[in-house]
Amino acid sequence: MPDIIVMFFLLGLIAGSLRSDLAIPKAVYDILSLLLMLTIGLKGGMALYGKLEWSLLTEVLAVTALGFLIPLLLYPMLRYLVRLKIADAASFCAHYGSVSAGTFAVALAWTESRGLATSGQVTLYLVLLELPAIITGLWLYRRFSSPAEQPGAAKTTPLWQETLTNRSVILLVGGVVIGLLYGKENGSQVTGTLTSAFALILALFLLEMGLVAAETLRKVQLRHWRVIAFALCIPTLLSLPGLLTGMALGLETGTIVILATLTASASYIAAPVAVRHAIADADIGLVMLASLGITFPFNVLVGIELYAWMLSALSG
Repeated sequence: MPDIIVMFFLLGLIAGSLRSDLAIPKAVYDILSLLLMLTIGLKGGMALYGKLEWSLLTEVLAVTALGFLIPLLLYPMLRYLVRLKIADAASFCAHYGSVSAGTFAVALAWTESRGLATSGQVTLYLVLLELPAIITGLWLYRRFSSPAEQPGAAKTTPLWQETLTNRSVILLVGGVVIGLLYGKENGSQVTGTLTSAFALILALFLLEMGLVAAETLRKVQLRHWRVIAFALCIPTLLSLPGLLTGMALGLETGTIVILATLTASASYIAAPVAVRHAIADADIGLVMLASLGITFPFNVLVGIELYAWMLSALSG
């Protein structure tokens, strides 16, 4: 039986498919997403409290390298197999090289519920993968598109500003810093409430994601078959760099599963904000159909269990 948190996603997916009038107000969704990002950051920072060591540097560099490498590997596939135009190929690279914070939260809850050992730095993976991927996706667009295709904003807006100033990154990094400074005990009057409510916040967030995914899937057309095939097949392939990197670094089982889940996921929060501004001629609806309508449900319903099984098989 699926985790109870995943059942909330299924409830939203079914309700949306039946065109129910069930809806979560936008203001409530905004609050849930803010709390989710902040709580994830706090949990990671508290887990790292008093444990920062130079030995983490190799791990940080390896995960950051994945953030740059994955979009570069995806670009030829998106251009010549999926047959996307340059703007959309670069957009997909930014989204699929980046990560899904919602998927991360489900993976974190999945590993915790099974008692799998997980390192505190897994929260850092969100930022370490997200920022390089978005930067690389935008660089690919600027590198391969003609100057006439690039709007003024794309040529003048600094990449660091487009990626570092979105609210998800600020809350994640800020949460890590606060958790790292205060730990679990010193700030318990605030952090205790947030971390104890994590499962509830995630369940309500996934309920809304189910409703959104159902609405997105209604837009699927036959002409999108290449994108659909990509969105279904690529998560399993992208999990392999995460699995192999985690195994090479000797990470704990839960940490490897989370890293594989992250490399298999696609952003639908931070990346769309940066891409919509920097790549004006990219079809955001198309990449959201793939990332949120197909890849996100696949990872939540099937992927995490699959990646854990793959890790077991590779470990022999």
